[in-house]
Amino acid sequence: MELKIKAVSPKIGKEIPTPFYATPGSAAMDLHACLDQPITLLPGGRTVIPTGIAIALPSADYVALVLARSGLGIKHGVVPSNCVGVIDSDYRGEIMVGLYNSGESEYTVQPADRIAQLMVVPVVQAQIQMVDELDETQRGTGGFGSTGK
Repeated sequence: MELKIKAVSPKIGKEIPTPFYATPGSAAMDLHACLDQPITLLPGGRTVIPTGIAIALPSADYVALVLARSGLGIKHGVVPSNCVGVIDSDYRGEIMVGLYNSGESEYTVQPADRIAQLMVVPVVQAQIQMVDELDETQRGTGGFGSTGK
């Protein structure tokens, strides 16, 4: 599968790294903050950070997901504001990352900081069928916590 990446900022490949897989076993590539100056997120604050890139997925058989960087989330409480960003196959605009500071301290995003991960995964578009009843299962309608701890 080929992923086309377009630099929408002249900083890409110079001041800001082009996305790449860090190791042969990496499932996602890091997205970097394409900023002219640092941005400070106050506790409870939200902001949108540009990445300086746009992508072209080859077909509706794929979606790109913007995911948290575990270290940023665990160490600082800074995570994507919408939990997981969905980049549809027909979107061609710049990838922007909404960040939320759930921590107790200010966090400053510096230019070129790694702020999120981009993962490309296959998609199955379901054929919708409205029905009056659903198949029975052992779990049934048991929801949150119904399967134990």
